[in-house]
Amino acid sequence: MEFTRRDLGKIAIASVPLSRAFAAKTINSKFGGVQIGAITYSFNRIASPDPVAIIKAYVEIGLGEAELMSNHCEALAGAPAMPTFGRGGAPARGPAGAAPAGGAPAQPGAQRGGGGGRAPLTPEQLAERQAATENLAKWRASANASTWKTVTRKFNDAGIDVALLCYNMQDSMKVEDIEYGFSMAKGLGVKGMTTSTTLTMAKRIAPVADKHKLLVGYHGHDQNNDPNQTATLESYATLMAYGKYNGINLDIGHFTAAGYDAVEFIKQHHAKITNLHIKDRKKDHGPNVAVWGTGDTPMKAVLQLLKKEKYGFPANLELEYPVPADSTIVAEAKKCLAYVKSCLV
Repeated sequence: MEFTRRDLGKIAIASVPLSRAFAAKTINSKFGGVQIGAITYSFNRIASPDPVAIIKAYVEIGLGEAELMSNHCEALAGAPAMPTFGRGGAPARGPAGAAPAGGAPAQPGAQRGGGGGRAPLTPEQLAERQAATENLAKWRASANASTWKTVTRKFNDAGIDVALLCYNMQDSMKVEDIEYGFSMAKGLGVKGMTTSTTLTMAKRIAPVADKHKLLVGYHGHDQNNDPNQTATLESYATLMAYGKYNGINLDIGHFTAAGYDAVEFIKQHHAKITNLHIKDRKKDHGPNVAVWGTGDTPMKAVLQLLKKEKYGFPANLELEYPVPADSTIVAEAKKCLAYVKSCLV
């Protein structure tokens, strides 16, 4: 039986999802030339049991760029779920790698009890946790580039660019754990990585980043009383000096809370910045502000600087304030995006 060119075209279209056959329209969340996105950490509360809810949220909000947390990446790739035992030891299922992104699964230990204290896990729960940890380790060992490409495709099919991988690296990690994060990043096809870690770890990561030629942006906080944290101006200078591909994921809210000027810092170090985290905080280690524009963070000045200088790195929303009882994380993200847009157009 012979097929016409038209028949072959029909067969080809039938063999792929419609969203790919007709190419989903890319979501445009670039305003005044500044790419606005979000870190998927902002949507932790809706990521379980179905991590696809994160992608749906980006589409509803209108965000076209994602900084993907590694635990969300693993969950979307089909990693086995880790048990998360709730109040009083009640079992509940969480996303794979329910521990901090990039780290090993949470170690067996105590969980919060119903009275606000600690309810120790039962022997059965400890055994379940250990078995799940081993199962997840086997899954991670089998993951390869195609594993992560399927995740990128899920975002791309919805019109979203996965620009960065957030892989938090802990001091307890072995070299192979660090390499696992870089292999995930390369499989996803991201432009860079971000991580929250210590200066001790940054020194260990530097040669690996140099080898892979992938810029790693270290996420800053405001604990400037701890010399091993990325928080002081000196700590940023130290970690960048460790290697060519050691850079900065500047959180302008935390930077302001620590007492520094985000605008001047960006002007000086823009070439080493992977992306910004956008949030509003008060000075002097003050709280996150729910109504953006009412805190001390120079959000408009920062965004206008990005617009004027055309630096090119994204500014990602990071929602950390408590969601009001009469609202949702998606509704709050829409408000935050509207404020950011108002600063740029």
